[in-house]
Amino acid sequence: MTLVIGIDEAGYGPNLGPLVIGGSSWVIDELQNEGPLSHEKIAAEKFIALQNDIHKDYRAGVGPPWGDSKKIFTRKGTKTETLEPLERGVLAAVQIATNTLPTNSGQLLSYLTLQMPQESDTPCWKKLNGIALPQATSLSKTIDHAGHAEKQLQSHTIRLTGIACRWIFPEDFNALLDTGMNKSDLLSQLSLQLAFHLRNQHPQRPTVIWCDRHGGRKRYAGVVSHCFDAARVEPVSETANCSRYLIHEKPVPTVIHFSVGGESQLPVAVASMAAKYVREVAMTVCNTFWSHRMPTLTPTAGYPVDARRWWQETHADRHRLGIRDTALWRQS
Repeated sequence: MTLVIGIDEAGYGPNLGPLVIGGSSWVIDELQNEGPLSHEKIAAEKFIALQNDIHKDYRAGVGPPWGDSKKIFTRKGTKTETLEPLERGVLAAVQIATNTLPTNSGQLLSYLTLQMPQESDTPCWKKLNGIALPQATSLSKTIDHAGHAEKQLQSHTIRLTGIACRWIFPEDFNALLDTGMNKSDLLSQLSLQLAFHLRNQHPQRPTVIWCDRHGGRKRYAGVVSHCFDAARVEPVSETANCSRYLIHEKPVPTVIHFSVGGESQLPVAVASMAAKYVREVAMTVCNTFWSHRMPTLTPTAGYPVDARRWWQETHADRHRLGIRDTALWRQS
């Protein structure tokens, strides 16, 4: 059996709200007695076949939209986008991985092994664990689509065994940058710490880890070695499009790669969707708080241009509440 892990982020660019790292873990039951690089090649082929069938079901209206999260949901451009397909896809994955569905954000955080942040004492984050779910889709539709996806998984001898996220809110984000880290370092460490956590759920299995590339970074051997506590990380290739490494560890080695367009791989796509959905839940909590205080305030997704507009419009109210700038605004 081979463990396949996908890792991706949401919220790397915004100035407001958390940076969220998503991870998904899958087991391919039939792979045995192959070398680590062969495991990666066979895993890639099996997931392409699975993804094709998942997409056919989605186009037929009977399966979840597991794919590139930027195509499923975006806050840029049209104002008429809906959270429904993203929410349905993520909740279907949670249903398969945990055999249950969250009915509020507190349950969702628990299923995704997320801790309430220290910033939860900041007024706009206090209800992170208190909103009703789902927000846009229906539980019955989600359960039905999860059932179709699970049948496809079984037909390809693949199991979705876990969904997890990690997040970092502005105050902690800024504090780490103040220590001398840059954004790329921070993203790499958080991503690899989550990958390490998911890998350790199945430590005896050969593991393949797929990550989207972190900014423009091309070399990862040092940070991989640090986060995996590995004595030896062997670069297999470091090209403009993909950086691949072999982590020599006992009892079995791990292959990890960082590729441009990593969301083309289903495990990375589902991880990205989970991260994006968690960030949307967080921003919904934040925007709801501020809209109650300032009914004419337009909600924000936190991206730089609109974040500056929102920052100016909330200036007086933020200071009346005694909210520190560093508790809300992330440094670049």
